[in-house]
Amino acid sequence: MPKQAVLLLAHGTPETIEQIPEYLRNVTGGRPLPHEVVEEIQRRYALIGHSPLAEITQEQGRLVEAELAAFGKRIPVYVAMRNWYPYIADIVIRMRADGVEEAAVLCLAPQNSRTSVGLYRRAVEAEAVGLRIDFTESWAQHPLLIEAFAERLRPAWSKLSVEVGAPVPVLFTAHSVPVRTIEANTSQPADPYADEARRTAELVAARVPEIPQWSFAFQSQGASGGEWLGPTVERTLESIAASGARTVLLQPIGFLCDHVEILYDVDIFFREFAKRINLRLERPASLNASATLARAIADLALQGLTRLNSI
Repeated sequence: MPKQAVLLLAHGTPETIEQIPEYLRNVTGGRPLPHEVVEEIQRRYALIGHSPLAEITQEQGRLVEAELAAFGKRIPVYVAMRNWYPYIADIVIRMRADGVEEAAVLCLAPQNSRTSVGLYRRAVEAEAVGLRIDFTESWAQHPLLIEAFAERLRPAWSKLSVEVGAPVPVLFTAHSVPVRTIEANTSQPADPYADEARRTAELVAARVPEIPQWSFAFQSQGASGGEWLGPTVERTLESIAASGARTVLLQPIGFLCDHVEILYDVDIFFREFAKRINLRLERPASLNASATLARAIADLALQGLTRLNSI
């Protein structure tokens, strides 16, 4: 039987502020960014101290490997990053050197988009010579993913509602992307990303039906020109404040662990923005080392490996 493995893919993050210019060149494909944009990103990293994305992703990989072992599957789990170390190319080379012949590949971004998941897939396929792969493009509606978010949301919402003496509204968010990258054109259909992100939010809200009011917005719009997906978090917070609410619970459902888009964008920028409009903003803990998330990924990996066996 061919030797099998699981490969988990994530965005990647630099270890130090000094590495940020090189990291950003990877993100943009070598396109230079204005000096002030680079300085702003360095400032954000300095404020949060460190992005733990790499460490948490490695821990997620270990948890998935343990879940697979619980099913009686001694299958190694590799972790690779698209924009930083360990790079996808290096890890795929290591997998081949380890004798891996087949791999279930999952991107740790549940909602499928050409601007994210599609790039990860192409990066793996470019290096996977002699390696049979099954790539899971989307898992935005996986029941265990939904339950993992609900497990974080439910106690945080209950505690905050008791604290303020009234049910608090919830705002779900996902990362924005440029509109031009997901629009339909003559060569490809419309991208499913926006619909999938909203659907994840709907399913999480349905798992916590005691929440009386919830909204959805796209966060972290980029600095490049052109229109980005909205509504923005800022405009949505203004609408929530205008409705008379004085507290809101924000849960990012497009991210699986803490990193700069949560630790800075949510915990610092959005919280300060909310305070300026007389709104208190809190958030549940990120999924990070969630056992339920690990079970979701293990289930998806087993499905992928089963598909490889059936070919």
